[in-house]
Amino acid sequence: MEQETGLSKPVAVIACATMAFLYVAILYAPTLILRLPAPSSLKEFLIRRFICAAISSFMSLVFCAFLLPLRRREATYLFHVYGIRLDHLWQAVVFPLSLTCLMYAGSLVFKSLLLVDSWKEHMHLGEGNSLNCIKDILQNFLAGLSSTASNVLAWRTYVVAPLTEELVFRACMIPLLLCGGFEIYVVILLCPILFSLAHLNRWMEIYGRQNYSLLKAFMVVGLQLGYTLIFGSYASFLFIRTGHLVAPLVAHIFCNFMGLPMLFVRRTGMVSLAFIAGTVAFMCLLCPVTQPHLYNDGTNDCECWHGYCSSNLNS
Repeated sequence: MEQETGLSKPVAVIACATMAFLYVAILYAPTLILRLPAPSSLKEFLIRRFICAAISSFMSLVFCAFLLPLRRREATYLFHVYGIRLDHLWQAVVFPLSLTCLMYAGSLVFKSLLLVDSWKEHMHLGEGNSLNCIKDILQNFLAGLSSTASNVLAWRTYVVAPLTEELVFRACMIPLLLCGGFEIYVVILLCPILFSLAHLNRWMEIYGRQNYSLLKAFMVVGLQLGYTLIFGSYASFLFIRTGHLVAPLVAHIFCNFMGLPMLFVRRTGMVSLAFIAGTVAFMCLLCPVTQPHLYNDGTNDCECWHGYCSSNLNS
């Protein structure tokens, strides 16, 4: 396959490692290379990083386009290889998002219990009927949504980071590794490793800026790396199975919103039961819900069905 595709495994790995390094290194370019003055505010600091992440993602897309052994270089064809598509959009949103929610069944049950307790307290204090309570909840939700939309940290967490990371670590790296002849299960494991290592810069930020001890910084980053490794495997699986970048993107945004799944809560076993039930359902539905034919008009009887393999890549 390597000879047929014209892309060797070492070249594919080196290219992916380069993109991972570039994604992190360019974040520090304004101060270390361009010698710009230190940002005066958190907003200015994050906006610089937004610009750097966007530049890095664009460079990776261009670099990948030249490196992939494709005979056709039309934009529409490249977008399809990157999983940037509009067809089967609702499937790519609803199915992966529903599947991801199952892993957060405990967290969702806990949030529901808090909402019910708030409603009961509201009614007990005689602050109005159930209709007014629902109205207050909706108003608080809209106020929170408006506040989030104007929060630069929220833009980093829910827009910039998920979008740029999925473009680099899924849309660019997975086609390269598949073209290099790696088996799909290897790609699912290899991409998350690069994805996790790219988060090592968090160690410097936690240790240097948050005044954590060395051990505590290692523990925090170690937990984060483990979580990103698991999520990265899941996101890579979604991208390979669906061929749709939106699938891992919505999962990424939802996971950033929810944080770590809640396993248990004192004084109630419902959260633990919900987590166990959700995990079992997730494992049972993982493959059926991500069947390629649900997200594509045809799979062309291709081994990796995207058309990345040697039989379809250059056709």
